[in-house]
Amino acid sequence: MTHVIGVDLGGTKTAAGVVAPSGEVLMSETIPTLNRAGGEAILDATAALITGLVERAADAGMSVSGVGVGSAGVIDAVAGTVVSATDAIQGWAGTSLVSGLSSRLSLPATSVRAVNDVHAHALGEAWLGAAAGSSSSLMVAFGTGVGGSFVLDGSPVLGHRFVGGHVGHFASPLAVSDGLPLPCVCGSAGHVEAIASGPAMYEAFLRFGGSSSEVLDTRGVFALAASAHDGGAGATTAGDRTAALRAIDIGTSAAGQAVGGLINILDPETVVISGGLADAGELWWKPMETALRKELLTPLVSVPVVRARLGNTAAIVGAAKLVLQ
Repeated sequence: MTHVIGVDLGGTKTAAGVVAPSGEVLMSETIPTLNRAGGEAILDATAALITGLVERAADAGMSVSGVGVGSAGVIDAVAGTVVSATDAIQGWAGTSLVSGLSSRLSLPATSVRAVNDVHAHALGEAWLGAAAGSSSSLMVAFGTGVGGSFVLDGSPVLGHRFVGGHVGHFASPLAVSDGLPLPCVCGSAGHVEAIASGPAMYEAFLRFGGSSSEVLDTRGVFALAASAHDGGAGATTAGDRTAALRAIDIGTSAAGQAVGGLINILDPETVVISGGLADAGELWWKPMETALRKELLTPLVSVPVVRARLGNTAAIVGAAKLVLQ
């Protein structure tokens, strides 16, 4: 029985796995992404990672017929190239991802496919995860950034220029401070990501008077807010606890409002929420979903909104599906 390799190539790490036709990840490995070494070095390292897995699969009596890649950046899924990328991976934009891997692996270019990593993540959840069995699903991921994908009849909607899914980059009325739109990492201002991402929530905590010496990151903001709910005080001041609660309130409100608006536009059968913030527990989830449902048009009030299920294997499974289908 033939198998494929699914690759999740991110800004800090690259994970790959041998995936059966059923979607089961049979073996996997992870390496650091050489995000300061340039595109060719990243392709060399990724090809070596894949080769090692192909050899392990062969030792177990399994053949590998293709490779699917979910990669950071805007990926031209037809040409197999990196259209653009952030500074998280220097020298990645312009890389010939598919041809570069296929030549290194001695595979025909038709046996290697690539999309953006969030699309791969959403495809994995649509195939075997939280949206399995749905004809359409919207996945939105809230973490270091805000990204998403709309999967329709088993395929992610990529857009004419392959930029589809950048759901963190439309205007949010809550992304303001002192009457001015908050700067966004994309270079614009007032976007959802500028108020609802993890780093944005930490920045909001500081703007609201929180102390950076007591709370070092977004995880600390949630820990502080949880202690406030539990009646604990610790070494932090009441002002810090208030700042943490306000930051979470505005971040979750912006997140829910944004997803609710997308649901009104796309009318998906199932909505999947993923990312580090979605894993923060009810302190994030409950107010986010409350804000989301306030936005919905009447026919949409019962739309299922569920947590992602596949965890770290989602993008590997989704990338493999590109080849398996």
